[in-house]
Amino acid sequence: MRSTDAGVDDAGEIKEQALVAWLRAAAPVAIGFSGGVDSAYLAAVAVEALGRDRVLGVVGRSASYPDSQWAVARDVAAGLGLEVIEVDTDELNDPRYAANPTNRCYYCKTELWTRVVPVAHSHGISTVVDGTNADDLGDYRPGAAAAREHGVQSPLAEVGLTKDEIRARSHARGLPTWDQPSAPCLSSRIPYGTTVTVERLRSVERAEAALRALGVRGDLRVRHHGDLARVELSGEMLATWLEPQAWTRLRAAVLDAGYTRVCVDLRGFRSGSLNVLGGVTAA
Repeated sequence: MRSTDAGVDDAGEIKEQALVAWLRAAAPVAIGFSGGVDSAYLAAVAVEALGRDRVLGVVGRSASYPDSQWAVARDVAAGLGLEVIEVDTDELNDPRYAANPTNRCYYCKTELWTRVVPVAHSHGISTVVDGTNADDLGDYRPGAAAAREHGVQSPLAEVGLTKDEIRARSHARGLPTWDQPSAPCLSSRIPYGTTVTVERLRSVERAEAALRALGVRGDLRVRHHGDLARVELSGEMLATWLEPQAWTRLRAAVLDAGYTRVCVDLRGFRSGSLNVLGGVTAA
């Protein structure tokens, strides 16, 4: 379980007040909602500050996200009293996306916002927001350009809320997502230049679901390298699952999911490690 820091929470509380002011000035708002840490916190603050009738969540569903994530998103939305509309996105049929270039996320987010923004407008909402936080601004995120092109705003980033502050404020609010691991799309497990297919996405999804069922907690990625699955675990989990008996169970679970070879990355979980391998960020 992640810890919170009083200093971080104090700073986050001040920024949260700025977020409330931002939302009230922009209301009503539609949120690109995934049920993750950032969008759940944003939705919680928005519903409290504006009322349920002035906030709409729009979920973009596609094959690049596991079914389990949509179940979580629905549960979180219900707990917040957030009205949610689900729309299907079809980025896998865009050959530019499927080719898996280093700016793959741009095509994904272009498809997403092309679907989400009209839904917001049809409900009389001109302000569409996402859960981008202040830390994200320093990362390689080509999808941010697509958001800007569609007029999508990022209030968490605008008021300077960091991931740690969002977790701390979520914890203070009793949100179940406060220590939830980050969950980027399944395509992020496939190396750049390797075509994204439904079959490859489902292989990753099955393997990660199998490891969760075994009891793997915290950050987890199954990186797809053909018939090889490279498993990244959080630091606290790494030593546990490298014990001989535990490793045997982990390996069997991944093999049962359809891979023929399995390795555990001894460096542990690294967010965006395929960006490093692809040469778009530094190691």
